Amino acid sequence: MDIENEKNERNVRLNKIKELENKDIKPYAEKFDKKNNCLELKNFKIGKKAQTAGRVVLKRDMGKISFIQIQDYTGKIQAVFTINDLDEDKYKNFVDLVNIGDFIGLYGEMFVTKKGEISILVKDFTFLSKALRPLPDKFHGVSDSELKYRQRYLDLIMNPETKERFQFRNDFIWELRKFYKDYNFEEINTPILCNTASGALAKPFNTHHNALDIDVHLRIAPELYLKRAIIGGYERVVEFARCFRNEGTDPSHLQDFIMIEHYAAYWNFEDNMKFTEEMLTSVIKKLKGNLKIEIPNRDGKLVEVDFSAPWKKVSFRDLLIKDCSIDIDKFPDLESLKNEIKSKNIEIKDIDSLGRGNLIDALYKVVSRPKLINPIFLINHPIDVSPLARKNDNNPNIADRFQLVINGWEIVNAYSELTDPIDQADRFDKQMEAKGMGDEEAMNKDEDYIRAMEYGMPPVSGWGMGVERIIALLTKQQNLRDVVLFPLMRPEN
Repeated sequence: MDIENEKNERNVRLNKIKELENKDIKPYAEKFDKKNNCLELKNFKIGKKAQTAGRVVLKRDMGKISFIQIQDYTGKIQAVFTINDLDEDKYKNFVDLVNIGDFIGLYGEMFVTKKGEISILVKDFTFLSKALRPLPDKFHGVSDSELKYRQRYLDLIMNPETKERFQFRNDFIWELRKFYKDYNFEEINTPILCNTASGALAKPFNTHHNALDIDVHLRIAPELYLKRAIIGGYERVVEFARCFRNEGTDPSHLQDFIMIEHYAAYWNFEDNMKFTEEMLTSVIKKLKGNLKIEIPNRDGKLVEVDFSAPWKKVSFRDLLIKDCSIDIDKFPDLESLKNEIKSKNIEIKDIDSLGRGNLIDALYKVVSRPKLINPIFLINHPIDVSPLARKNDNNPNIADRFQLVINGWEIVNAYSELTDPIDQADRFDKQMEAKGMGDEEAMNKDEDYIRAMEYGMPPVSGWGMGVERIIALLTKQQNLRDVVLFPLMRPEN
């Protein structure tokens, strides 16, 4: 419907509000006692009383009989109005004043139409809410991506698969919470406004706290506060944390997202790998009914991914050697590694502003990550790219860390935590040096966290997973905004 027609339709509906008011019918009711939903009604016995409400999404007037479909959160059901079952004035009010998009309450009984469709034979109805704008064309729904993101409410109304996708997201999070509870994890909350944005390699959002007259940051990760909780005596903690990272946007990155992080005292990263396999295979099998799932690859083609355990483990160094013939152990300083990358004509954005750790990470993201489709544990990361991870006892140049990568997306990042406060302070200093050289994503030093560590910290392994990424994979979406109800967009004007 074009803008002019929509404007005219809105005026028609505004006039109908006046007609409703003239008939002493409230166009916006206070409440309705809804006793049955649409899904329940489809299983009711013929003749059973029905009392329900919903949005009118289809309406056909045929003289002395009219058909509508109403929709609620559980689905749709047909309702039939006849001039014989309603008095003439009430029937006329329905025909003249009810539009597609309006909410109405229905009283009636279940019956089967001549075409065999289970329906409500309406004995009475109540007007609940007048819609001033028409819904999109019922045959096409909402197909424009930008319109879906800006007006998700229309997407939810018109496309049942959208609601199903977000219901899956809710169910997935709920099952994770139950799994954590079964493993004796305590769910806690940590600050979103922070004096120091740390815990990950990312650029923060900054703001000002008027009451305290200080500049603060939106957290980029809950990590350092969750580890403070471990220092304070918790042994297993988890947070479903809203995180904010002021960096570029693309289909696999959001600036505002949900990160699940957990920490388990006395575990190492290998314990966490076992836990990850068990939790994700258990939840995926429960919700999907199968561990072999089709997901779209980077070209949009559906490929089968087998989540059956055990998942493959691959060394970070070996992966780079295979994919670009660069052995990072042979280039221990920043300049030599940078020159080697340039000599192979590998293009990395802002290469001259990156520290060695972020340069290695950027190299991996260019030459290796896009090729990883099936679930794979990437292990033996260089210590440079793991400023919070524990050094390996046998090889101090690598970290006791793993990442779970699926379809070129990093789904989980986890490691045996660094518990040595002197080592941690030194690594923070190296990150600050990189920041001073222009690396905006280098990690900030958190002096209070160092002080907390100095009071003693048990062995611990930590873990983080982006909710939107795993949900996008499991629901066949290629853009993370398709699994966020109301993603941030530029203003229309």
